[in-house]
Amino acid sequence: MKQFVVAMLIMALAISVVSGKEAKKVKNRFLSERVVVTCDKYPNVCDIKGSAGSDCCMKKCVNLSTDGSNCGKCGKKCSYGKICCQGKCVNPKSNQKHCGKCDNKCNAQSSCIYGMCSYA
Repeated sequence: MKQFVVAMLIMALAISVVSGKEAKKVKNRFLSERVVVTCDKYPNVCDIKGSAGSDCCMKKCVNLSTDGSNCGKCGKKCSYGKICCQGKCVNPKSNQKHCGKCDNKCNAQSSCIYGMCSYA
C-alpha cells in the first residue's frame, strides 16, 4: 500500500511539473503575440471612452468634425493655416464663426482679424 501511495505521489509530481512547463510555454507565446483591434474590422471600438473619435478612417478612429487630416470625410486634409471646425476647413485668423478657434463667434459689431474679434 505504501508503494502505491508513493507511486501516486511521484505521478502527481511529474504531472504538475509537465503541466507547469506547458503552461509556461503557452504564457510566453501569449505574451509574444499582440492582437491589434482595428476599427475597419470592429467598428464599435471607436465608441469606447477615450477613443479619438467615433468615425473610422484608414483603420484609425477619428473625429470627422475636428480632425485636420480627415475633415468632413476620410482623407480630406485642411491646407496650411486652416483648422477643421464642424467638418469644414476654415481659416481661424479671419473666419467670423470660428475666430481663433472653433465655435468662437464674433458679434455683429466686430470682425475677425488675426484670429481675434475686435482686434483694432
